[in-house]
Amino acid sequence: MTLNRGEEFKTYLTNHNTAVISAVNKLSDENIVTRIWNKDYTVWSQSPEEISNRLGWLDGPSVMLKAIDEINDFVQEIRGAGFKNALLLGMGGSSLAPEVFRLTFGVRESFLDLAVLDSTHPEAVKSMAEKFNPKETLYIVSTKSGGTVETVSFMKYFFTYAKSKIGEHTPKHFIAITDPGSGLQKMAEDLKFRKIFLNDPNIGGRFSALSYFGLLPAALIGVNLSNLVDRAQKAAETSKIDSAEEIEKNTAATLGVILGELANAGIDKVTFITSPQIKYFGAWLEQLIAESTGKIGKGILPVDLETILESKYYSKDRIFVYLRLKNDFSNTENFTLMREAKIPCVEIVLDDIYDLGAEFFNWEFATSIASWVTGITPFDQPNVEQAKIIGRQKMKDYTEKGELPESKPDLIFNNFKLFGNVSGSNVKEVIDNFVTSNLKDGSYVSIQAYINPDAETTAHLQSFRTSIQKKYMVATTLGYGPRFLHSTGQLHKGDAGLGIFIQITGGKKFDVAVPDEAGSEKSSFSFGVLIDAQAMGDMQALIDNKRNVLRIHIGTDVKNNLKELI
Repeated sequence: MTLNRGEEFKTYLTNHNTAVISAVNKLSDENIVTRIWNKDYTVWSQSPEEISNRLGWLDGPSVMLKAIDEINDFVQEIRGAGFKNALLLGMGGSSLAPEVFRLTFGVRESFLDLAVLDSTHPEAVKSMAEKFNPKETLYIVSTKSGGTVETVSFMKYFFTYAKSKIGEHTPKHFIAITDPGSGLQKMAEDLKFRKIFLNDPNIGGRFSALSYFGLLPAALIGVNLSNLVDRAQKAAETSKIDSAEEIEKNTAATLGVILGELANAGIDKVTFITSPQIKYFGAWLEQLIAESTGKIGKGILPVDLETILESKYYSKDRIFVYLRLKNDFSNTENFTLMREAKIPCVEIVLDDIYDLGAEFFNWEFATSIASWVTGITPFDQPNVEQAKIIGRQKMKDYTEKGELPESKPDLIFNNFKLFGNVSGSNVKEVIDNFVTSNLKDGSYVSIQAYINPDAETTAHLQSFRTSIQKKYMVATTLGYGPRFLHSTGQLHKGDAGLGIFIQITGGKKFDVAVPDEAGSEKSSFSFGVLIDAQAMGDMQALIDNKRNVLRIHIGTDVKNNLKELI
């Protein structure tokens, strides 16, 4: 058996090839692929709970092929009505795929420019409010559950903001994407939104890229849905191959076996190298893999946008996946260095950016297979609610007492306040002692930034991340809160507990009120309070799960203080 499939899928698994081939044979012997397509929940668990009602993504491409005309007709209506921009308000599975489409495909001439808001930082909210003229903007309120606190808060704020600018025409500027019977559906009906798109409720958020949640925003920027979904449908058909004679042709299943089998061997940091044009795909992969596999003391850590260094900086827990466009060899030298260092690698070649339609499906299927290999149910997220519960309690404390409970810093040094596992007399010593004292085989460092996610801030944080990567030779991740709570947050609390967490919070130059109701000026809390409560809730949830956390509060002058931190 060969694990390669021409030029489009190549594997370099060093001494793991035999074990993977054995696992692929087991996949075929136990008819796992056929059982998944028959929606047999026993592939992953003896209980159907949060499995039987989460397998709609398998039929997503074929179902959505029939919805393309409806979507395209709506887009034509919106363009004809003079809309020039779209602002998507969502989190996690509702926002990540639209962001990938916008940053990868750009905007076709005469279609709508699209921005995504998934930060509750008041500076980010205000920036998005000022970015687009409400008279020319379509607001997309997108949440599966219909009750996501961030998304509902965004909706209330932007509906009120738009109403102050365009008055009675405001409802015609809002649409909703949600599940049937959700709280958002009821709110959208009461507020007389222009349109409500009801998604298949049997599709989980992180598996929803090829549903209304991903495809409607894609169509608004001019993506050719027929081309995109056709590629996904072909991938879905190939993923059905289950016979022993042809199983190696099923690249999605093969990829899943590779990820799962290597994770079982302790190689559980899947690190992405990509062509520049498709680098944003990694953010979507992060949620899919982390939230699906990070639980019951196990997990496959996706490492996205990490600086590619010399092979000496990598431990034996890495597998590299090289996603590249055909005829783009801009990162091939880096990939070759990893192969020559005998680090396990996989190379996947896309004909063009429309092959992302296939990759969305392939990675969903591969993640489901990897979960079978590692003994995990991929469709639940048992630890996600934990931080939300604590955050809600912090918000309740605020509404009752008028302020959030705040701990006393364990160290104040220059512009920094440090909380948690603090040992040392300055910031450099504290960070070094914190990381070094918790470093073990398989450790990773996660930087969690509850600050405004603009380009300059990201550049500073990436520099900080790379310095940690070089000094301690560990996998590193970087996420903005609360965005990552809907992405990697499950893995942080549910995996084997080898994460070392550096939480960065900052002051706000100003705050933005969250209306109690859409269209009302009355407010009981602000976005500043919300993001602070979310940071506190997440830190407490990590501590409750016996994770090692250091919080660094960097004050109001975020950019200059980040420079000092680096």
